Formats: sequence, structure tokens, C-alpha cells
Amino acid sequence: MPVIRQDVPTSARMYDYCLGGKDHFAVDREAMQVVSSHFPEGLDAARNNRLFLYRVVRYLARDAGIRQFLDMGSGLPTQANVHQVAQQFQPDASVVYVDNDPIVLAYGRALLAEDQSTTVIAADMAETELILADPETQRLIDFSEPVAVLFLSIGHSIVDDEILRSMFRTVWDAVAPGSFLVFSQMCGIDRAAVEEGNEMSRGLGLVWRNRTPDEVAELLRGMDLVEPGLVEVVDWRSDPNQPPLAQVDEPLRPFLGAAAKNRRVMEYGAVLRKP
Repeated sequence: MPVIRQDVPTSARMYDYCLGGKDHFAVDREAMQVVSSHFPEGLDAARNNRLFLYRVVRYLARDAGIRQFLDMGSGLPTQANVHQVAQQFQPDASVVYVDNDPIVLAYGRALLAEDQSTTVIAADMAETELILADPETQRLIDFSEPVAVLFLSIGHSIVDDEILRSMFRTVWDAVAPGSFLVFSQMCGIDRAAVEEGNEMSRGLGLVWRNRTPDEVAELLRGMDLVEPGLVEVVDWRSDPNQPPLAQVDEPLRPFLGAAAKNRRVMEYGAVLRKP
């Protein structure tokens, strides 16, 4: 059985802490306090990404009619999971979650044990060809029909640009016309913010690479963007009436709303459609 380490933080558990979840350890909470001391707006950025997930999946299921979802680097189950949002609008929607964090796999499999339209695969999301060929993926996803592949808040966990491009190419070659790819990652507004964030993250023991918005645009160059294009995720079809997130723990509450004053880092992303 994989060992769940409690002496080093993981991005999945830190993200869960930001969302008001319960599946994290002291080391993850302490790491998020370090992040917040450098970038107070980091909490808002994480929470904005989860709100972006809801709006994106709603758009894909309700407006684009997508009934198949592949969620790469899915993270810990929390509120407004992909299958829960998609099935509000497409009751027969199927979802394949992919992650290699042991705690994500344990909690995800427990949550989805009784849902035959969802599954969790243990895999490195960079091994895209193996994921697409996995029997569980093949059971739930028909690649002759449109599918949405989500790379939400994972770009910063892939430090090599060419690996990330290869992941995109592999997916794009495999999916049918009318399919979608969704991408977001943490960005710095300039090179100084990027380098400070990267140095801080390495100090915490995380595999991490912030990029600038221009670097993200270059990664996605040549792909068809759904309006409003490549933007800070809080601005992607904003909806003040969407379901709210859970409250955060008391130590993080002073940082809520910090993005209104500090915007050195942000989640940046887009929805792309295969013609």
C-alpha cells in the first residue's frame, strides 16, 4: 500500500485546505501559511480556480452537451466535484479522475465506490498515452465522441514545457472533433513574481513552476480558444450567483479577499475546442 507521507506538504492537500476541506495535515497547513506570507492573494487564486471548475463544467455539460470528462490531476474530492456538476446537467455523464497522490486515490475511490459512471485511476498525468489506453478509461469514455479533458491547476506541477506540450498533443490527437481541453495554472504577473514563487515552492519541497501569462499563451498557441479566451480564471464567464465554496479555517480567513489589493500571482486559464 502506498505510504501517505505527513512530513512534506503536497499541492493536493494544500489545495484542499484552501477550499475548506478536511483532508490535510499540519505540514500542509503550515506550508499554506508560508505561501500566504509571500503571496496573500494565493488563497483567493486557489478558490477562484475551484469556482472556475464549476463554471467550466457547467458550460461543457449544459451548453456544449459534453457527457464524458477526463480530469487529469484531479486532486482530493471536495465540494462541486466534476461528476457532481456534470450530472446536474447530463445525468448520464461519465467521469474518469486521474491522480498519483496516495491520499487522493484512497479518498476518491471511497467516494466513488458506488458510482459506476465514475472511476479514479492511479497514474502520473504526464503518462498521457497510458491513461488514454487504461481499461477503466476505455470503459467509460468513447473517444469517437466528444470528450472534455481537464488540466485544471496542474500546469505549475509540470516544470518542463515540452512535456506539457506533449500531453496536449497526445490528447488532441486522440479526441474527436467537438472535444474540449481546459487548462489553468498559477502565474506571476511578471518575471520577479514568478521566480519568487518558484523559489518559495522549492523551499517547501514542492515540484512547482509558475509561468507568466505570455508563457502560458505560448504553450496554447495554435489552439482554438472559447470566449473570453485566455484570462485570469475569475474573469472566465463570471457568475456571482454560482454555488459558494465552503468557509476556510480561521488561520486563513485574514487572507480572504487579499487579491483585491495584491495581484502578483493568479490562476490563469482557458477553454479550448477541437474543430
